[in-house]
Amino acid sequence: MVFVAFLRAINLGKVNRVPMGELRVALSDAGFTDVRTHLQSGNVVLESRTRSPEAVASAIERVVADEFRVRTAVMVRTGSALTEVVTANPYARRGVDPRTLHVAFLKKAPTAAAKRALSGRTFGDDQFEIRGTEIYLRYPHGVAGSTMSTPVFEKALGTPGTIRTWGVVTRLAELAQP
Repeated sequence: MVFVAFLRAINLGKVNRVPMGELRVALSDAGFTDVRTHLQSGNVVLESRTRSPEAVASAIERVVADEFRVRTAVMVRTGSALTEVVTANPYARRGVDPRTLHVAFLKKAPTAAAKRALSGRTFGDDQFEIRGTEIYLRYPHGVAGSTMSTPVFEKALGTPGTIRTWGVVTRLAELAQP
């Protein structure tokens, strides 16, 4: 089965260094196949006989901790689930400039109470919509200077997450096709 893994907060300057070439080797040695990375920001497409995204995420977290001494959350989606994420983006369906779009991938779905608590929150012109384990984000004036960030969502929703640009999300969905 094809999976896409999103590693949170790696390769940020000199912090949490995980070289992608070495990660590919470590994941292959751990039993994953057809391991490919995209960019240096912790995006991995791989195959596994395991059918559980949670089990794949846990295995990758162990490999990263053991091999690179980096503890990070890993969010995993199947290739087909990532295709659904692309198809379901409410802003893309409305024809919004794709350069302003991002997706936050959450470790687990937030509770209804957590979503309600966040639903009244505004971030100027920036917009968000939570759907399952994803948050669709729109930054019409760019990300720089926005207060709509991963830490805000993680604190409010009680789960780790990581954000990717729409271009990266769509490219990973393409790479995850059989």
